[in-house]
Amino acid sequence: MKLDSRRPAVPCHGRVAAMVAALTTASMIAAGCGTHPAARPAPSRTSASQVGPSAASSSPAPARSPGSTPVPVPSRSPGTPPVPPSPAFQAGATALTAAMRARMFGVSWRPGCPVSLGQLRLLRLSYWGFDNTVHTGELIVNASAAAALTRALAMLFAARFPIRQMRVVDDFGGDDERSMLADNTSAFNCRLVPGTTVWAQHAYGLAVDINPFENPEIRSGRVDPPAAAAWADRSRSSPALIRNGDAAWQAFRAIGWTWGGDWHSLKDYMHFSANGL
Repeated sequence: MKLDSRRPAVPCHGRVAAMVAALTTASMIAAGCGTHPAARPAPSRTSASQVGPSAASSSPAPARSPGSTPVPVPSRSPGTPPVPPSPAFQAGATALTAAMRARMFGVSWRPGCPVSLGQLRLLRLSYWGFDNTVHTGELIVNASAAAALTRALAMLFAARFPIRQMRVVDDFGGDDERSMLADNTSAFNCRLVPGTTVWAQHAYGLAVDINPFENPEIRSGRVDPPAAAAWADRSRSSPALIRNGDAAWQAFRAIGWTWGGDWHSLKDYMHFSANGL
């Protein structure tokens, strides 16, 4: 080792003693023993609420154990079931199959009817039942009215208007009375207006009877079907009862069809038709 000739040499044992003394002094200063504490800067008068984003961001982030991931906050209370989507309205129109034609022949249709079987269509439609459940029903209608009736029934579905059942009248042997007593909503039936020689609009597939038990026909004080006489009182409360201005009335009004409950000579509360008859 080459010594600097300009500085006096310090013996080895003297240098060791100096180092020990320096370490001892440093320890005493750190512990505050025998020395005056170092002057500390006065605390800032700025409150925590006055600290801006840049100052707040200078604080160290809390430690997180390796491999841990943040737990997302749930969007709804635990245990709350998800809301199911509303059922969609389904509808379709098809030409009558050979099987359906054979089923109708001599029942709801016969030779001499004002329309041919080829002029009719089978509608399969969604509807809300009295059990607040969606069902699929069937209506046989004139091909010219299939699209309009589908729109009307879609509006009834959107309004959740309840329908007891919707079956072709052939399920009741083509008997209109049996169909009404079953509170069946139906359309085509090749029959006359009762007590006349005039074809009913049902014989053309251009009329629909909806919930006939809750919405009977009243002609000269006579209720049809007779078993529904209590429903001649239109002040009764039922979501299946049809009134001027309600969801059913508006749905058929939207397609240009007329309600029998608006007639003056008689009241046919179940009946909607294309030409008002």
